[in-house]
Amino acid sequence: MTRAIVTGGSRGIGHAIARDIVAAGGRVTVTGLDQARLDRAVADLGREGDAASRVAGARVDMRDRAAVDALVAGAEQRWGGLDVLVNNAGVGEFEPVESMTDEQWARVIDTNLTGAFFGMRAAIPALRRAGGGWIINIASLAGRNYFPGGGAYCASKAGLIALSEAVMQEVRYDRIRVSTVMPGSVATEFSGRGAAEGGDWRLAPDDVAEVVMDLLRHPGRSLPSRIEIRPSMPKKK
Repeated sequence: MTRAIVTGGSRGIGHAIARDIVAAGGRVTVTGLDQARLDRAVADLGREGDAASRVAGARVDMRDRAAVDALVAGAEQRWGGLDVLVNNAGVGEFEPVESMTDEQWARVIDTNLTGAFFGMRAAIPALRRAGGGWIINIASLAGRNYFPGGGAYCASKAGLIALSEAVMQEVRYDRIRVSTVMPGSVATEFSGRGAAEGGDWRLAPDDVAEVVMDLLRHPGRSLPSRIEIRPSMPKKK
């Protein structure tokens, strides 16, 4: 039975991933910053059958090293081990570099990149104790395809891709597999758009969750280390 942490699991892609893990019989700790939203997410995830006993929430700022360490220790203790870390928590600040503030830059880099580093560093010993497992980092096609106003966001995701590939090589002989999932445009509220905007062509959170579940079911002899997923028929420019 999968024992997982999904950061940023109170909505969007993270919530869809957590839901699918629970539906498959797993146990999951989800994180978020908004306590009310987090409570609603935990209640929603726990509605089916006995799932309430297999879901926990933790209000964690991924920029806080001590809080991330406590998150991993708490999940390992609660579930009796840890098999999966999904680094999904992320933020976006979209401004030209000339007008971007120090605070905006730091918020994006510290959440999207340093937060994932904190998560992986804390999780690796726990995964090793469990005999192996998965680290799945949700990056973005923006980590390879850059655009004006996306300097901080693109840099954070490019850095996450590079970090993931380095860690993949460091831990592969511990039976810990590291994969990076790189979605294109997803119909969520992430960038300030309504979740329904572009829903006729954008990816759905469920599409990304399905990729993650496919990874968790993947035979141990192979490792899909980088997966790009994009809308099959994007809006024509």
